[in-house]
Amino acid sequence: MSAEEALSRAEKLLERVEETRRKLEQTDDSAQAIEILSQLSELAKEVEAELSRARREAEAEADASA
Repeated sequence: MSAEEALSRAEKLLERVEETRRKLEQTDDSAQAIEILSQLSELAKEVEAELSRARREAEAEADASA
């Protein structure tokens, strides 16, 4: 996977974060809010993983072209 692909995946995940955040703003149910917060936490971990992957790939690509 290239750095660009990893960044693209991270951007898609961030869109899901925004969508999920909007759901959180719209709920008055505390149980549902907790579930949504859990989803946001998982999405944040996935975004972090993709950004780390993109960083590693970019560094590998830079090393390969040096």
